[in-house]
Amino acid sequence: MTDSALPEKLAEIREDFLALAEPERLQLLLEFSQELPPIPVEYEGHPELCERVAECQSPVYIVVDVDEDGIVAMHATAPAEAPTTRGFASILAQGLTGLTVADALAVPDDYPQSLGLTRAVSPLRIAGMTGMLLRAKRQIQRKSGA
Repeated sequence: MTDSALPEKLAEIREDFLALAEPERLQLLLEFSQELPPIPVEYEGHPELCERVAECQSPVYIVVDVDEDGIVAMHATAPAEAPTTRGFASILAQGLTGLTVADALAVPDDYPQSLGLTRAVSPLRIAGMTGMLLRAKRQIQRKSGA
């Protein structure tokens, strides 16, 4: 993956992780878990409006909005007792929100593997983040007609 393929926010997040020693990367992931933006009111209490991420062991739901200008907003819910999963959801929600449809769809599918966490967390958890990203991109395609 090249940095030029990454939108600025996702590139910054990746650089922040890679600048740290492996044990400190988990702490940064925990910090992201505490920064998961709240889901909009219209989706609260309506999991049927969101897509369950089956690749995650924890109950994670995502929904992506695309406005009339083609700007993406990703929303996610993940339980507080699953901080790793919640951290991954937060990274994607923060990194994809505000992007154009084209920029969001251009995010490399292997972005989760590029954060330097593959030895710090289980492959199953990395697969969960990859599942979130791929589902978000499918929703973007469907909702934008791209």
